[in-house]
Amino acid sequence: MPKADLVLEGGGVKGIGLVGAVLGLMREGYVFPRVAGTSAGAIVAAFLAAGVDRDGLSGVMERLDYRRVPDRASPGIPALSEGMSLLWAAGAYEGDYIHDFLERELAALGIRTFADLRRTDDEADGNLTPYQRYKLVVMATDLSHGRLLRLPWDYPLLELDPDEQRVADAVRASISIPLYFEPVEIRDGSGKEITLVDGGVLSNFPIEAFDRTDGARPRWPTLGVKVIPQLPAGDPQLFPVSALSALPPLHLLERVIATAIVGNDQTYVERPCVRRRAIQVDASAVGIVEFDASESKRAEVLASGERAADAFLGEWDWDAYKRDCRPSAGRDQ
Repeated sequence: MPKADLVLEGGGVKGIGLVGAVLGLMREGYVFPRVAGTSAGAIVAAFLAAGVDRDGLSGVMERLDYRRVPDRASPGIPALSEGMSLLWAAGAYEGDYIHDFLERELAALGIRTFADLRRTDDEADGNLTPYQRYKLVVMATDLSHGRLLRLPWDYPLLELDPDEQRVADAVRASISIPLYFEPVEIRDGSGKEITLVDGGVLSNFPIEAFDRTDGARPRWPTLGVKVIPQLPAGDPQLFPVSALSALPPLHLLERVIATAIVGNDQTYVERPCVRRRAIQVDASAVGIVEFDASESKRAEVLASGERAADAFLGEWDWDAYKRDCRPSAGRDQ
């Protein structure tokens, strides 16, 4: 079976394209020792790290009720509830449905805390710390300290034991699109409250997450899956037109956040050796927060992901990539 570490971009509902691409890779026999993801990519990554097979991944995503993801707080009245939640909780929707879904589905797979995703590998990068030996990494943005958190790797920065932290909580933090979902509040080891939002604000496509740093050639590739095109063709309109986005200050803030999420990694992604290992999925059939997209639209994006994986594998040459993009690395391990 071919192996690849996998990095999945954030993209809201466009993340259906991630699922399609992963299914395409799995159909060709690929297995994924480690998986990293941001936002929607964190959701898919969590299930892959938990060990789902091709049928299992399809089943999980079929059980996700997309229309319930934007869960209004009381009183549940459109526009009014969103407005009140924005004022009181800094997010239009609670995010409880997706958190509960993740916790329930992961528990059924035997995964609750990051201790359940520990990974032992004697031939791994010699520079990895004990806090970096996990099957899963998800990205979140720490607003309290103005930094990217790679969870569970960076829990020690918060004086928290990675093994004790719940996987569903980390993924919920990673999907916290600013203004759309309520931020996640946690307490660090000293009791200080920390505010976490979508990792895409600082790194929506962390393709370098698993690159070796010890000078040895990688034993297998890191492949990435992207669902958002580069700017200006990207999706700068994060939210659909609504009574809320009609307010000029809020509309401008939405665009600033969307541009950060879409464009932050663009310079890095334009590098030839990054493009060569990235599967680009055309997910234009759905918007980032189009959770009410029809079943036919979702099926179109899923199929687009599978086609993108097929096209990528038809041209992918691991040996050529190592020769061209890792020429200074030492011996293969």
